[in-house]
Amino acid sequence: MGYQNKWLLLETEDDMDEMEHRQPTEEFLFYQAVSNGDVEAVKENCAQERFLDSDGVGVLSRNPVTNLKYHFVITTALVTRLCKQKGMGLEQAFRMSDFYIQRLDDIHTLQGIRNLHDEMVLDYTEKMRRFSRSDTNSKHISICKEYIYSHIKERITVEDLADELGVSASYLSRLFKKETGDSVSAYIRAQKMEIAKNLLQYSDYSMIDIANRLSFSSQSHFIQQFREFVGITPKKYRDMHHTVQWNIDMDEKERTEKK
Repeated sequence: MGYQNKWLLLETEDDMDEMEHRQPTEEFLFYQAVSNGDVEAVKENCAQERFLDSDGVGVLSRNPVTNLKYHFVITTALVTRLCKQKGMGLEQAFRMSDFYIQRLDDIHTLQGIRNLHDEMVLDYTEKMRRFSRSDTNSKHISICKEYIYSHIKERITVEDLADELGVSASYLSRLFKKETGDSVSAYIRAQKMEIAKNLLQYSDYSMIDIANRLSFSSQSHFIQQFREFVGITPKKYRDMHHTVQWNIDMDEKERTEKK
């Protein structure tokens, strides 16, 4: 039987008549809250566990976990594009999307997916709130930030950014400090440290691997910079936060043992 015929039969089933989808307004308002940086509204939605509520969201898979994963990917894609439209840097928006969708591979419970969903939407919301409060950057600084996100694994200098913009390094340094409150080097370091924290928390890369991936001159230089920025050593940070991945693995182990 062809797919067209299967759909015609499905349309006549009683279950299809009884299925009602949520009003688009509700979902639209939620996505708008994320892209507007409305942290309180998003937290309230997460507390209500609306993402786990299967009423009116459609069935994309008969397997409940797979179904929720599909909805997670759809939500992430919509949030990513709305945030990009509201001003989030293209590279940052899609790197965040890739980061959260890849983490989905290691989660095999409904509650685990819900927890990741809440973390994801709140991460986007917090970043959009900070962006909306400081959205006074000139075109030059916006391009600078986009370049830094796109080349975060490389060694970036003020001269590189100035060449990209066709301005002098001294002019760019003054403008960047005036508009962001940070020097170019401090801003680049902060972005590298955020990536490093994610790698320490969610990967098994060694210190030297992370140092090399982020183009630090040496492992010791990376450790020194991390300690100055975060307040603790990379090893201490990993010891404190890497249990997130361990808990995910334990959930899967327990699930397997119960079969």
